[in-house]
Amino acid sequence: MSTDFQLNAKVRDVAGKGASRRLRRLANEVPGIVYGDGKAPLNISINQHELLRNLENEAFYSHVISLNVDGKTESVILKDLQRHPSKAQLLHADFLRVSKTKKIVVSVPLHFINEDTCKGVKLGGGSIAHNLTQLEISCLASDLPEYIEVDLADVDVGQILHISDLKLPKGVESVALSHGADHDLPVVSVNKAKGGEEEAPSA
Repeated sequence: MSTDFQLNAKVRDVAGKGASRRLRRLANEVPGIVYGDGKAPLNISINQHELLRNLENEAFYSHVISLNVDGKTESVILKDLQRHPSKAQLLHADFLRVSKTKKIVVSVPLHFINEDTCKGVKLGGGSIAHNLTQLEISCLASDLPEYIEVDLADVDVGQILHISDLKLPKGVESVALSHGADHDLPVVSVNKAKGGEEEAPSA
C-alpha cells in the first residue's frame, strides 16, 4: 500500500456552516470529514496551505494518504473536494478510510503516451480526440495505480480505443465494464482531418 503522502489534521468539535466559515476565515483551515471502513465519521480540520501544496501533485488524488489526526494515523484516500467557485480557496474535503482487505472505488487519471508518434496523426494526418481523462476503477488499496497509461503509438485514423482496450494493472478492474459490455465507453479516437484541398478558399 503506497503511502507517499502524509497529511496532518485536527479533530473538529464544532460542526455547521457558521463554524466552517470561521474555521476558513480565522484559522485558514479547511473543514473535512473522514468516514468508511465500518467506523464512525470523524470531523476534522486541515491547514489550507498544507492541503493546497499536496494537491499540486496529481498523484495525491489517487494515492493512499497517511492522515495524522491528533497523533493517530489512518490510511485514507481523497474522495471529494469542494473548491470556492471564484477564489483560490478550499471549502471542504472528504476522506475515505481504506482497508488492506476491502476493495475501494476511485477515479485515476489517464496518461496518454506516444501522441506525437501516433500512426494516425503522423502518417494519416488525423487529430486526437480525448473522450475520457480519468477512469473509475475498483481494487485493493495495495493495487491502486497512480495513473493508467493509454498508448497511442499504433492507433490509426478512424480508430477508437474503448475501456476494454486498456491494459489495466493486475488486480484493477473497470467499474464501467463490471456493468456489462454496453458500458464499454470510448476513451480516445483519431479522427480524420477536417477539410482538404478542394475546400480551400479560391483566390
